[in-house]
Amino acid sequence: MSSELKDLVGSNGSLDSQEESPHVGGGGGSSGKAKDERPLLKPGSAASEAANAATPSERLEELEKKYAPYVRKDAYGTMGRGELPPAEWVLLGIALVTLVPIRLVVGIFLVVLYYLICRLCTLFYAPNREDGKEDYAHMVGWRRVVVVRTGRFLSRIMLFVLGFYWIRESHRSFSFEDEHEQPDESERPEVIVSNHISYVDILYQMSSCFPSFVAKRSVARLPLIGIISKCLGCVYVQRESKSSKGVSGILTERIKEAHQNKLYPMMMLFPEGTTTNGNYLLPFKTGAFLAKAPVLPVILKNHQAVITSPFHANTGRLT
Repeated sequence: MSSELKDLVGSNGSLDSQEESPHVGGGGGSSGKAKDERPLLKPGSAASEAANAATPSERLEELEKKYAPYVRKDAYGTMGRGELPPAEWVLLGIALVTLVPIRLVVGIFLVVLYYLICRLCTLFYAPNREDGKEDYAHMVGWRRVVVVRTGRFLSRIMLFVLGFYWIRESHRSFSFEDEHEQPDESERPEVIVSNHISYVDILYQMSSCFPSFVAKRSVARLPLIGIISKCLGCVYVQRESKSSKGVSGILTERIKEAHQNKLYPMMMLFPEGTTTNGNYLLPFKTGAFLAKAPVLPVILKNHQAVITSPFHANTGRLT
């Protein structure tokens, strides 16, 4: 039986090799024609003509347009890879051994200090538990006052430590025909939407209005940061979660709660969903607008062009 199977396999193999030899490979003088060198695209197709027509310069220009919102340009060149004069290298070296350690130590001290304040204010206070998550968004009384005021103050100090010494703010005012006319209580914004240009955006928003943010569920388990995020009233989401509400449903429910209860913190959302260089506007996600609540738009712009060394101040502008 085994000999018959070997003979059968051998005969089939020889037949297959003979049949496939014109296309895949073979021996003898036909080896030069063994490979299939036919193009993937037909020479006359529109796709091949467009690919052949595009020159390297045109392709590079297309890539630059596509990724223009993410390219950062400042005093250190594009993406910080520009050529620096020797004097600037000397300043960077001095800052590395003096300014950086000071900022690191002070920053850690501020985080630990605020962690202790949050821990003290949450002692013997039951958190709000829902879907396996907990937060202190409903915190009221002296606990809420202490958490918010110290949080705003320490966030501004942290910005100062990081070099943001002056932050200019400009607010657009609306004129009413009647001096005594005031905006309706129900029209107060409960959602803040803003562009996202750097990691310090969160610090600025905390120092300005102390809103709640959207964070990954793993943030709640981080040392020090976990309890701080709970006091902020962060909404924890998990993309792979099988919750029936979904991320949009959770946000809509939370925004409606903040709209009905003024003691709840406002929600802070970055509708673009990613960070940019601040010179472009990407398409918005719809999560901030599904609740049909008043929205406060905010634009953050960091004047990075004035940064010439770590000893110089960063300036921010809020419009």
